[in-house]
Amino acid sequence: MRLESFWTDTAAAFDGRSDELPANADAVVVGGGFTGLSAARRLAMRGAKVVVLEAGAVAAEASGRNGGHVNNGLALDYATVAARVGRERASAWYRAYDAAVDTVERLVREENIDCGFERRGKLKLASRAPHFDQLSRSFEQLRREADPDVELLSAAAVRDEIGSDRFAGAVLYRKSAQMHMGRFGRALAEAAARRGALIYDHTPVERLQRLRGSAYRVHTRRGAIEADQVLLATGATRVGAFSSFSFWRRRIVPIGSFIIVTEPLDAAAVRALLPQRRTYTTTDTLHNYFRVTPDNRLVFGGRARFALSSPRSDARSGHVLREQLVALFPALRDTRIDYCWGGIVDMTQDRLPHAGEEDGLFYSMGYSGHGTQMSVHMGECMARVMAGDVTANPWRDNPWPAIPGHFGPPWFLPAVGVYFRIKNRFA
Repeated sequence: MRLESFWTDTAAAFDGRSDELPANADAVVVGGGFTGLSAARRLAMRGAKVVVLEAGAVAAEASGRNGGHVNNGLALDYATVAARVGRERASAWYRAYDAAVDTVERLVREENIDCGFERRGKLKLASRAPHFDQLSRSFEQLRREADPDVELLSAAAVRDEIGSDRFAGAVLYRKSAQMHMGRFGRALAEAAARRGALIYDHTPVERLQRLRGSAYRVHTRRGAIEADQVLLATGATRVGAFSSFSFWRRRIVPIGSFIIVTEPLDAAAVRALLPQRRTYTTTDTLHNYFRVTPDNRLVFGGRARFALSSPRSDARSGHVLREQLVALFPALRDTRIDYCWGGIVDMTQDRLPHAGEEDGLFYSMGYSGHGTQMSVHMGECMARVMAGDVTANPWRDNPWPAIPGHFGPPWFLPAVGVYFRIKNRFA
């Protein structure tokens, strides 16, 4: 079992620039994941001089360590969000995710990216009868106000979709998609570079010095660069200057998420287990998410443990996930696990993205485990915001208060883990 991401291991790495940093730029993008690369591409297309600074390898953190889903729909139940913020805002946010999937598809087409992008839909699987009751109550409101293409499936209909009798029903989101994250990330970096963006990997930002307005001097180990604008697209990174940015540190909780990938399965086994080859998520509090790759591997993830990613933590989480996989699909008991890895989810208290400007710095982050499509979309949106179109930010009216008692490292995660395990058992 290899303790590394299947996506990055099966895609060629992008080699950043090794020359000296330029003395100045129109825009510096901090973070070379999907948000930063998408923004850099769009900024460069409008003629801006853009520099991307990535602390590690390009598109190798959240962008290259996720489950490979490109799903529409909010991370939270739609009716819950509508009750909290109103129908108009909830439906607009829901449709922002539809637009985000469209953005990914458009970029794949425009840049001719070979990443296996397919719209096969997503099944949100009700793990218990009360969960299906809740899905059913929310379904009609969701279909009426935001997405007429969703479909409610009974337990019998779900058994035609998945080779397991553990689910009480499901909601089918037809607009959802999937792709190979490593190949998409490399291609997106290449596309930004072709447009003129200068991408420097292994170049963590050590300090930001405000000059005037939105202008900053950005200090790195390679030297300093002056930028008229800076976009923070770092997620929940724990390296570089981000660790001292109290505004974002107090609003994002880094949560570990873990994934295993099986050996290639027999084609007949895939047809028996997941014939439609959709993306799948469960409604458990400690939920699982899974899908099949084009070479018939099963990618299976979840919140296996309330711990951050490390080689030891990843390996222990892999054993937990294997047990969950076999409980769901007993026929895979003897299947070899080829890959196991963990990553950091930049979780927010409301489980919604946040983007805007703070202290002259532009930012977009907090995707809360639902960011593959939204990160790409928000890169393009923030490029428009930086050009003066503030209405391009779909999250501009989403307030972002600090999390009480949270100042940096998530000291409370063990207690949260105990709470959610109890809730998962009885909810």
